[in-house]
Amino acid sequence: MPLTMTDQRPDPQTALEPIHVVLPMRTVSGGKARLGEVLDAEEREELVLGMLLHTLAVLRAWPVCRRIHLVSPDPVLGIATIHAGGDVSVIRQDGEGLNEGIGLGVSAARVEGATSLLVVPGDLPHLSVEALDELLTAADAGVVAAGGGPLVAIVPSDAGGGTNALLLRPPEAIAPAFGPGSFEAHLRAAEAAGAAVQVVSDPTLGFDLDTPDDLERLDPKRLRELTEQGRRAVDGVRV
Repeated sequence: MPLTMTDQRPDPQTALEPIHVVLPMRTVSGGKARLGEVLDAEEREELVLGMLLHTLAVLRAWPVCRRIHLVSPDPVLGIATIHAGGDVSVIRQDGEGLNEGIGLGVSAARVEGATSLLVVPGDLPHLSVEALDELLTAADAGVVAAGGGPLVAIVPSDAGGGTNALLLRPPEAIAPAFGPGSFEAHLRAAEAAGAAVQVVSDPTLGFDLDTPDDLERLDPKRLRELTEQGRRAVDGVRV
């Protein structure tokens, strides 16, 4: 049976570190098309880049993150990571397939010797080190339950049945299946693989920004912060 995360503080030592992170991103120009009803193309571009840079900053501040593998078909995102600094591997993807791109990141992480891997999208406006630590606490409990076997920790989206974060030990524990209905798909895959399963329901990680309704739920101040950060990145890319 999947376990649900409770409010706990993480132990400073974790059986899962170091963790490689795969960060899949679509093209800047085509990102967040469903927000087209309320944001024009330039505003969406700025928001996409702002959320990406926020995600990179949080991951760089997370002590157990060894390496970030940014996967995208868009060369602009590779340039934008210059603004973030840090140890970011940029993988240029041919084509638009989300899970195919994630697979490239998983392969790169395995080549570098990763034993634990987190897949997280770049559209979580409230992503924080604290939320990632809580995910890690739940995953550590799963390591004990697994008894050395594979572990899959899943953060469901708070709407739509999707997955907002997927933590795997080892990285090939299951094949990522992001998209509509991915939460149930990941559960089935983990159980079929005989992995210990942790379901981590967290309002910070569970909120992603996809639709006008999501935008209504986002604090206007937070939207301005992300957009301004993205605008500076866009200006830097255009220079």
